[in-house]
Amino acid sequence: MKYKVALLIGSESDRKIVEHSLDYFNYFDIECDLRVMSAHRNPDEVAFFAKNARKNGFSVLIGSAG
Repeated sequence: MKYKVALLIGSESDRKIVEHSLDYFNYFDIECDLRVMSAHRNPDEVAFFAKNARKNGFSVLIGSAG
């Protein structure tokens, strides 16, 4: 089974921390889509993304914030 992961970060300033994890996703051949989506500033956008994630092919959602 091929997995597709959405890695959601709250702001661009979090990127420098979490982008190191992309090496591991690549190593294990797991498709990972890094997105900047703030649940605090844009809760409707994040809720819409999460509600539609499965039908858009995502198996796992990982939320990270600094």
